[in-house]
Amino acid sequence: MTVYFIGAGPGAADLITVRGARVLAASPVCLYAGSLVPRELLAECPPGARLVDTARLDLDQIVAELVRAHKEGHDVARLHSGDPSVFSAVAEQMRRLDAAGVPYEVVPGVPAFAAAAAALKRELTVPTVGQTVILTRIAQQATAMPEGEDLATLGRSGALIVLHLAVRYVDRVVGELLPHYGADCPAAVVAYASRPEELVIRGTLDEIAGKVKEAGVLRTAVIMVGRTLAAEHFRDSHLYSPDRDRHTC
Repeated sequence: MTVYFIGAGPGAADLITVRGARVLAASPVCLYAGSLVPRELLAECPPGARLVDTARLDLDQIVAELVRAHKEGHDVARLHSGDPSVFSAVAEQMRRLDAAGVPYEVVPGVPAFAAAAAALKRELTVPTVGQTVILTRIAQQATAMPEGEDLATLGRSGALIVLHLAVRYVDRVVGELLPHYGADCPAAVVAYASRPEELVIRGTLDEIAGKVKEAGVLRTAVIMVGRTLAAEHFRDSHLYSPDRDRHTC
């Protein structure tokens, strides 16, 4: 049988993909992160499904549940918040399943940064202003960052930067980015994107930390810094330009 790593989306239950919902409804076993995945999604599971909250399980225990279900002949829906491709801790689970000979598939989901951009009503790539988005985090209690991926190095590009798992350390983020982006650079923090309690905080880089502290945001948020967040005067995209030759491939 198959383990399906499903991106459950950023928080709103109806942001799971049609494919993800279909697989979830057909899987007699579901493992989910109770602290991150909306409980409403569990209503999509088939009647009598085995539901396992992984919030307090370690990697060995999680993989044991996946292998057990496989041996019992059950498909498994492994729900992860956001999209499995970034900051999901899926890679080590897939490595263990490879070693155990357990087949799996990945069903993509809506990532947190996309939900945050939607809340801000902003395109993150704007012609002549910014065409690059950097998704990253900072080293703290979690795994250290690889060499060359520190904020000081990444900030030299001037690209729009999106930080996950970093809102508790917003002062440090601001301090490391200020020399490269400038005090007046647009910045935003979106907490609980797509959820009823969604909170959007906008400002400049030199004031965003104070606003975050005033709002009491400590978790489940992304930080965005870059000029495209407030871009107004930019050329139209070539995609819909009347000068574009639409008769060639």
